[in-house]
Amino acid sequence: MRPFDDATRRNIAAACTAFARLPEDAAPEALKRAAVAVALTAAGQGDETALLLTLRASHLRAHGGQWALPGGRCDHGETPVEAALRELDEELGLRLTTADVLGTLDDYPTRSGYLITPIVVWAADSTAIRPNPDEVASVHRIALATIEREDAFDFVAIPESRRRVIRFHHQMSLIHAPTAALIYQFREVLAGRHTRVTDLEQPVFAWR
Repeated sequence: MRPFDDATRRNIAAACTAFARLPEDAAPEALKRAAVAVALTAAGQGDETALLLTLRASHLRAHGGQWALPGGRCDHGETPVEAALRELDEELGLRLTTADVLGTLDDYPTRSGYLITPIVVWAADSTAIRPNPDEVASVHRIALATIEREDAFDFVAIPESRRRVIRFHHQMSLIHAPTAALIYQFREVLAGRHTRVTDLEQPVFAWR
C-alpha cells in the first residue's frame, strides 16, 4: 500500500523524474495536442493513494459515457501542463499549480487524431472535488494497489489490427486505451520500468 503522504509524493516524483520519455520528434506532427491529468489523491477510505478516473457524461459528442482521465484538447498556445491543470479545474473543480506537477509520461497517439500528454499531479485536498455535470457523470478513486495487481491488465488480439488491445479490469468494467494504456504506463513507472505504450491498440469503437 502507498499511503497518501509526503514520502509517497517524493517517491512518485522521483520515479517520474527517472522515467525517460520518448523524444518529442518521435511524435506525428499532424495530430492535435491534448493533455490528461493522472491526478493522485487520497483514496477516501484509510490513507491510501489513489488516482482519479472519470466517467464522461453520456450526452458528450465525443466519447460520451466512456471512462477517462481528466483532460482534453490543448487551447492555442497552451502547454500540456497548462491544459491538464485547466481541465482538472473545469471538470472537477481542482485548482492545482505547476508546483503540484510530479512528472510527464509518454505522449500517446490516438486513432481519433489526438496526441495525448499525460501529466502526473498531486492533489492534496481531495475534498475540493466538485464534478462538472456538463462533462462528468461520476468520479472514481482507483487505489494504486488496484492498478499494481498482476491481473489488473490484459491484452487481446483483434482482426482489425496487428497491435494488441490493452484492457484494464475495473470492478465489472473493461477500460481500454488510451486511458488503460496511460494508467498502465504509470503503473510501470511506479515499478521503475521504462515500458512504452504507443504501440498498444484501442478498440474499434474508439477509432472515431
